[in-house]
Amino acid sequence: MSKKTGSLSINSENIFPIIKKWLYSDHDIFVREMISNGCDAITKLQKLEIMGDYTFPEDYKKRIQVIVNPEEKTLKFIDSGLGMTADEVEEYITQIAFSGAMDFVEKYKDKTTNDEIIGHFGLGFYSAFMVADEVHIDTLSYQKDAKSVHWECDGGTEYTIEEGTRTEVGTEITLFLNEDCLEFANEYRMREVIEKYCSFMPVQIFLSKANAEQEYETIDESELREDDVVVEHIHEDAKTEEKENENGEKETVEVSPARERVKINKRPVSLSDTNPLWTKHPNDCTAEEYKDFYRKVFQDYREPLFWIHLNMDYPFNLKGILYFPKINTEYDSIEGTIKLYNNQVFIADNIKEVIPEFLMLLKGVIDCPDLPLNVSRSALQNDGTVKKISDYITKKVADKLIGMCKTDRESYEKYWDDISPFIKYGCIKDSKFSEKMNDYILYKDIDGKYQKLEDLLKAAEDAKAAVENGADETVEGEVVEDEVVEGETNESSESEAAGESADETVDEAEDDEEKEPEKTTIYYVTDEVQQSQYINMFRESGLNAVILKHNIDAPFISHMEQINEKVKFERIDADVTDTVKEEADVDELKETADTLTEVFRKALGKEKLDVKVEKLKNANISSMITLSEESRRMQEMMKMYNMYGMDPSMFGGEETLVLNANNKLVQYIAANKDSDKVPMLCEQLYDLAMIAHKPLQPEEMTKFISRSNEILMLLAQ
Repeated sequence: MSKKTGSLSINSENIFPIIKKWLYSDHDIFVREMISNGCDAITKLQKLEIMGDYTFPEDYKKRIQVIVNPEEKTLKFIDSGLGMTADEVEEYITQIAFSGAMDFVEKYKDKTTNDEIIGHFGLGFYSAFMVADEVHIDTLSYQKDAKSVHWECDGGTEYTIEEGTRTEVGTEITLFLNEDCLEFANEYRMREVIEKYCSFMPVQIFLSKANAEQEYETIDESELREDDVVVEHIHEDAKTEEKENENGEKETVEVSPARERVKINKRPVSLSDTNPLWTKHPNDCTAEEYKDFYRKVFQDYREPLFWIHLNMDYPFNLKGILYFPKINTEYDSIEGTIKLYNNQVFIADNIKEVIPEFLMLLKGVIDCPDLPLNVSRSALQNDGTVKKISDYITKKVADKLIGMCKTDRESYEKYWDDISPFIKYGCIKDSKFSEKMNDYILYKDIDGKYQKLEDLLKAAEDAKAAVENGADETVEGEVVEDEVVEGETNESSESEAAGESADETVDEAEDDEEKEPEKTTIYYVTDEVQQSQYINMFRESGLNAVILKHNIDAPFISHMEQINEKVKFERIDADVTDTVKEEADVDELKETADTLTEVFRKALGKEKLDVKVEKLKNANISSMITLSEESRRMQEMMKMYNMYGMDPSMFGGEETLVLNANNKLVQYIAANKDSDKVPMLCEQLYDLAMIAHKPLQPEEMTKFISRSNEILMLLAQ
C-alpha cells in the first residue's frame, strides 16, 4: 500500500452528546459558564473602549442579569457586553471548541493583555445543553450599523439564525429547561448556585424572578440616586418627648428632627463582590475586613487566629488569603477548605496539585490566572507551573510563621496550641517545610512555658556540665536527661539480658568501634490528668516534661527523632528515672523484689507479670505502671492498623508494675505475704497503678469500686 496522508475528521453528531453530558462533572456548573461568557463580553467591550474603538453611552452599566421564570420553565442570562454579529455567531457558536476569547486576544494582542479574559476553550456555551432542551440567543453587536441576531438550537446539530429584535448592545441567552432540571428555574436554587461559583466575579450579577411583584424600600431623600424610581414622597414630623429637666420641671424635647423620605422601587443587590479582599494590597486591608471576609466566605463565626495575604506578580500571577482557624478541642474536625479561583471565577475546593496537603487543614482562597486548567476548568493539566505555585505557597506560609516567631513571640506562643497541628503535619508531609520550620517548633512544658528544641538540648548540656563539675545530678527545672550510660550500646543491653556482668558489658561496648550516638531524652506528657502522679514526681525531683497530647504528636515525635539522631522522646511513665529514686542496697531490693513478684503474680493470676521494686523518694506513692516507649509506640501502630488480635508481648513486652519499697503498704505486703488481706491489697495496688497509667475497662472498674468499698468496711470495723 502506498503512503498516504490526511486530516482527522470529527463527526459533530457523535461529539455533541459527549460535550453535553460528559464534559462537566456537575450539572450546575453551566451557570458559571454562562456568567463567565457574559463577563468576558463585558471585559472585551471595556478594552475596546480603552483603545478608543468604542464609546460607552452615558447610562452604560456593566452588569449581568439572571432571570428565572418557573411558569415558562426558562432561565435567562443577559449581559451588557460587546454582542455579536451574525457572522460572529456562526463563527463562535456554531464552531465547537472555537474560542471567541482567544480569537479576541489574538486580534488585539499588540494593544491589550488577556489577563482578565476568562474563557479559553470555546466549550462553555454548550454546557447549557446539559439542562436545556432548547437554547436561544438574541444579540446586538457594538459595531456601527450592526443588526440584531436571533439564533436557536434544539440540542441537535441543526440550528436556525435570522435577524432579531434586540435593541441594546449585548447578549441575551434563554434556556428552555428540560423536565429533569426545573430546579434551576427556582429563584432560591439559582441564588445558591450563583453564590457558589460567581460570588467574586468582576462584574455585578443580579438575580430576579420574572413577573414578580414589585418590592419597595424607604430611604432618606438625601440618599436618592439618579437611577432610583420614586414611588412616593414622605414627610416625617419631628419626634418629641416630655422629659424632666435639672430643676425637676417637665419640658418637651425634640429627640429626632423632621425629615423628608422617599419610597422607591427596591434596589437590586448584586450577588457578586467585584473587588474581593484578596485583590487588594495587604497594606490597604484592615483586620476587621479580613475577619468579615472570613465569616462571609466560610460561615465560621469563630474569629481566625491570623492570616497570610499572598500577593505575587512574578514569575506568575497569584493572590489569595490563607486563614489559620481556631480549633476548640483536639476532637474538632480540622479539615479546612481552600477555594481555588481563576480570574475571580470559582474552580474547585482543595485541588491537591496546587495546595500542599498539609495546608488543606487551613481555610482560604487562592486566585491564580496562570493555572493550566483542563477544558472543563474543574481540574488542572499536568504542568511545571503547578509545582512552582505549590512551592511558593509553602514558602510564604513558612516565612510568615518564622517572622511571627522572631518578631512577635508573644502572639506566636498565644496561637501555638491551635496552630501546632498544622505545622507539625506540614513538617511530616513536606521536607522543605520541615527544614525551614525545625528551629521554630515550640514545646509547652508542664509549667506552661514554651521552649524550642535548642532550649531543651541546652538544658541537657547544662545538666551534664553540672555533673562533670561535681554538682548535683538534678538541675532545677531540667527538661531533659542524659539517657545513655557512657559506653552503653544495644549490644550491652543484649549482654545483660544474657546474664553477663555490667563490667563485662561496658568493656565489650568500649571495644566496639561502631557505637550509637548518645541520645538526649526529652520526656513528654500526653494526658495531664491521667499522668498527674508522674508529673508530681517529676516536679518534686526538679524535673520537667513537655506536653504532647494532640493526635498528630505521635507521628511527629517519630519524625523529629529521624531528623535529629541525638534526640529521643520518652513518655513520662515509660520508666522510673534515677532522679526520683533513693540509693538502695541492691541485694536487699532483689530479695524484696523476689518476694513481691511471687505474691503479686499469685494474687493477680498473672504468671508473667513483670514486677520491679524501687526506693522512691516520695513514700506516699505505693505503685506505678511503666511501659517502655518502644512497646507503647508499637501498640499504637497496631491499633492504627487494626491489629488488636495480635499479642503486644511479641513487640516488646507487657507493662511493668513498679512497687515502692519506702511505702508502708508495700512493706506490709512483703512482711505479711501469707495474710488473708494480701491478695485483696495486691489487686488494689495494681488497679491504683493502672488508673494512673490508663483508664480501666468497665469490668475492671466495677471490681475496683467493689473492692474499695470492702477495704473501707474493714477500716471501719
